[in-house]
Amino acid sequence: MRTTTTIAETRAFLDGARAGGATVGLVPTLGSLHGGHTSLMARAAADCDVVAVSVFVNPLQFGVGEDFAAYPRDVDADAEVVSRSGVDLLFVPSVEEMYPEPVRTTVSVSGLTTRLEGSSRPSHFAGVATVLAKLWNIVGPCRAYFGEKDWQQLAVVRRLAADLSFPVEVVACPTVREPDGLAMASRNAYLDPAERAAATVLHRALLAGVAAVEAGERDPAQVRATMAAVVGTEPLAELDYAEVVDATTLDPVDPLTGELRLLAAVGLGRARLIDNVGVLAD
Repeated sequence: MRTTTTIAETRAFLDGARAGGATVGLVPTLGSLHGGHTSLMARAAADCDVVAVSVFVNPLQFGVGEDFAAYPRDVDADAEVVSRSGVDLLFVPSVEEMYPEPVRTTVSVSGLTTRLEGSSRPSHFAGVATVLAKLWNIVGPCRAYFGEKDWQQLAVVRRLAADLSFPVEVVACPTVREPDGLAMASRNAYLDPAERAAATVLHRALLAGVAAVEAGERDPAQVRATMAAVVGTEPLAELDYAEVVDATTLDPVDPLTGELRLLAAVGLGRARLIDNVGVLAD
């Protein structure tokens, strides 16, 4: 495995691979790698001849008062994880390498970013879209792999690639969960033992919403109330939102019909956790 820290070296390596006929897969990450990330790497390795992983804690996607400074970082541990995962290139740029001057150009995706996470983190998706546009320009034509756990981000990423005609195929991969249902996430490291036990309430709330839809409930307010009630049984959890939306557009649906996505976010101590599940309303 090769490790690079500069844009020029990364671009040269991947351009050379494509010149030799190789296909390229990209797994963009913030680091603090876990089983969800390794599942993306495994899928990329199965699909592509050359796999690149980026580890970059992107300051643009952290708002004022968020956990940019405290976000878990362990480049040596991440490199060890990547080296065991069939990856060919690990790109670990500094903030100065990615943004050598104050950023004056940003990318935003309208509509999809105004609700849900966009309400709680107004600048987040512009930061995600901007760094991905930069990464895709560095990496070049590729398949890019993203987990379904960040469903709203996935919708934004798909639209970004389509609207700006990037030579990128966005590949969605299933959420990877702990045995008790908690979605794997880097911020799970913030949880103390009591909070970790309480965190399962997030997935349980979503499953309760799914059960309500599958039982015939078509009033979105009732489904939201069902999910909120489950979160309300856990004293350590503070509900941010629990919503049911169209799976593709993320728009509200009333009455509920078609492919739906239930999404929720909760606060637990220092951690803010998100999750989602899909359901079909016939």
